[in-house]
Amino acid sequence: MLETDGLELWGLSFCVPCFASDGSASLLEPFERVRDGASAVVRIPSDRHAYLEGLFRELENLGREPQGPSEALDAIQRSLLTLILAEVDRASSSSGAHRATGGSVVTEALRFIERNCLRPLTLNDVAAAVRRSPTYVTTALTQATGRSAVQWIVSGRMAEAKRLLLHSDEMVDVVAERVGYADATHFIRMFRREYGATPAAWRAAQTRGPRVDHGSGTER
Repeated sequence: MLETDGLELWGLSFCVPCFASDGSASLLEPFERVRDGASAVVRIPSDRHAYLEGLFRELENLGREPQGPSEALDAIQRSLLTLILAEVDRASSSSGAHRATGGSVVTEALRFIERNCLRPLTLNDVAAAVRRSPTYVTTALTQATGRSAVQWIVSGRMAEAKRLLLHSDEMVDVVAERVGYADATHFIRMFRREYGATPAAWRAAQTRGPRVDHGSGTER
């Protein structure tokens, strides 16, 4: 949360594929409507402000607590996120925002990548999902967003990899598999290309101390 000129600004980021994988994808509709051309501004009714602010503050407080990763903490954070998105979805629906007609190939491709980038996924898979050729999809995405389909896939995977490295004790090879890489060496190479450090070095820098499994010598 940031305060400036009497205004409070709240920011929230989360892993879209992880959230959508358990049947909660319907709560992402407001964001998909924005991508299709709807307004990015959603007005929350004044009588819901205090409730929504309370949810944000709970998330903020959980992030500040000096506790290690746990399934219980993940479940609490996910529940709070679900409640926040439900409020946004309710406000968006009641405001009369409508999805733009004729969803574009770019919209369909990005939506498919968001929901599937943590599993083995190729440009051909994306092209098949939107019923276009790989060349067409690459050109359309690059012209509209400045990134190719492969770059969007990597971006989604790296974002989730950072979250897992920061909030779990999972080994690097396990993280690699969970974000769609069967080859941990390839994952490490891609991570270093994106962030200038190996996953283990990045994790150590974030936690102010290296975390190494001395029994196996495998980086974590």
